[in-house]
Amino acid sequence: MARDYIRRVCDSELEEKLEVFGAVHIVGPKWCGKTTTAKQFAKSYIEMQDPDKREMYIETAKIKPSNLLVGENPRLIDEWQIAPNLWDAVRVSVDRRNEEGLYILTGSNSIDRTNIMHSGTGRIDTMNMYTMSLYETGESNGAVSLSELFRTGTFPKDGCVSDLTIDELIFAACRGGFPSSITKKSDKAKLMIAESYFESLCREDMSSVDGVRRDETSARLLLRSYARNISTLATNRSIIKDINANTVMSEASYYEYVSLLKKLFVIQNVEAWCPAIRSKSMIQSTEKKELVDPSLVVAALGVDPEYFNLDLKTFGFVFETLCFRDLKIYSSALGGRVSYYHDRYGLEADCVLHLRDGKYALIEFKLGSHEIDEGAKHLLEIESLIRKYNETESQAKLRLPDLKLIITGTQYGYKRPDGVYVIPIGCLKD
Repeated sequence: MARDYIRRVCDSELEEKLEVFGAVHIVGPKWCGKTTTAKQFAKSYIEMQDPDKREMYIETAKIKPSNLLVGENPRLIDEWQIAPNLWDAVRVSVDRRNEEGLYILTGSNSIDRTNIMHSGTGRIDTMNMYTMSLYETGESNGAVSLSELFRTGTFPKDGCVSDLTIDELIFAACRGGFPSSITKKSDKAKLMIAESYFESLCREDMSSVDGVRRDETSARLLLRSYARNISTLATNRSIIKDINANTVMSEASYYEYVSLLKKLFVIQNVEAWCPAIRSKSMIQSTEKKELVDPSLVVAALGVDPEYFNLDLKTFGFVFETLCFRDLKIYSSALGGRVSYYHDRYGLEADCVLHLRDGKYALIEFKLGSHEIDEGAKHLLEIESLIRKYNETESQAKLRLPDLKLIITGTQYGYKRPDGVYVIPIGCLKD
């Protein structure tokens, strides 16, 4: 790997997938580092977006796409969706050669399946990539390993201490996890990356997905309203109402824009966890509104770190977005999936982290220390409900939570007498 390359948590996942599948498709938001990471593993590459060669590549892909696959393997095809029939060419090549680790595909848009004949199942595996976590940027000291906590219950005997102050945490959230922001020298320059991303998203990217021109003002207002409702269970109807206080957007246009933002991997809502411990009518099923990186929330709101020094309540919602981002990254190699729990009795868990092997953690996010007791109470009540359900249910049993965590913006981490772990986000790693 290049000497100045910053290790990503997904590196090991990509390496493993290349040993199993003929091709790996890396998806994620623009500027999150897909190409840079892929190049660490590729032995040859082609960049479809190269303006000097783009038209030549597209014409070649129309006539004989297999020509673009010639090169030492693994061969990276960056922004492959510019010529969608490359997908089928890769799939056919994998079938014929019957080898692993032949190709890496990267793209910032979802697959346009109308131009693809075969799903690629069994040949092309997909890997989700995100912006950088606090551990990857060097701001978390990594005293607590999430994977080890799940596997062995390993936790520092004397607890842990985060090196992040609240001001540093606020800045990290406002700057975000875009790799290019980490290398900038001044704080002002670091903050400009997310601002630039937001501008590009509204002005160009929304129209680049399918070539249909979208209204920049409408895109801004939608994202601003989304940001105002981040980490909440706000309904789509309430967001549309908020948008229409400043412009006129139909319900159809709203869902079209949301769909585009999902295809660009910007909107990444969190689904509800609906176990059988309550009647389904008693459990909230609305998706929790989330964006892929906290810095995009800040950019959409049009504020800076100084703003949150006077409004920590609002920053608490941004902090939750940061925590969701990091947990997705840390658990990715374990097949991590996030949801939330909230019922009509007011009982909640901000996050439920499910692993592929069936283990899961109930998690609360608390920016400060004064809400830790309340968070622990919620987690213990949910565990108690599951126990009672298992005692009365004669057939299907629900697994008890393997971990109960409170992730905080504070300095000190420890295990409470009730078994709940309090972990500063500045101490967590994969």
